[in-house]
Amino acid sequence: MNTKVCGITQVKQLQQLDGLDIDFAGLIFYKGSPRYVGDKIKPADIKNSDFDLKKVGVFVNADYDEIMQAVEDYGLDVVQLHGNESPELCEELSEDVEVIKAFKVKDSKTSIDEMVADYDEVCDYYLFDTASSELEGGTGKQFDWKVLSKAKIEKPFFLSGGIGVDDVAKVKAFKHPDYYAVDINSKVEKEPGVKDMALVLQFKQGLK
Repeated sequence: MNTKVCGITQVKQLQQLDGLDIDFAGLIFYKGSPRYVGDKIKPADIKNSDFDLKKVGVFVNADYDEIMQAVEDYGLDVVQLHGNESPELCEELSEDVEVIKAFKVKDSKTSIDEMVADYDEVCDYYLFDTASSELEGGTGKQFDWKVLSKAKIEKPFFLSGGIGVDDVAKVKAFKHPDYYAVDINSKVEKEPGVKDMALVLQFKQGLK
């Protein structure tokens, strides 16, 4: 099971995650987030870093130029689009960088296959997070994963939203042929943007 830790704001913690064999680390470029990385990590500090993990830039309704500038400045491997980005933007970006398109799940009545249909040809991964009227992500709450179990999806996806150490057994028990990775954030933090590495390690070891 691949693991993504999102909301990183310190170079040291990126290095620690790499040492723990975490697969993806999320850097949030949305200024409305308490985990906004733009004024916390200098591009030069990580652009040419020799990490095994993939650096994921998280954006909310940013335009092509803004996203690609961050990809260039920070040496991002993947971009995650967490807003209402169009399939056209996803397709344009996917010519240069891997794309994760995030979708917010409201309830068990959500039709996942309808939600993702227009994006099937234009991105590399999906991510399913909990919908919130106040927050663009990092809600700390879970949606009902059963809604994914009955969907075809047919693309590797990340499972996100309020997942922590107490959910390891549930994460391992969840089954879907396209289930690719689990995404953790607020439940493994000391404060927004500062991870508790002991909890991250405990989570990672629990997945084995």
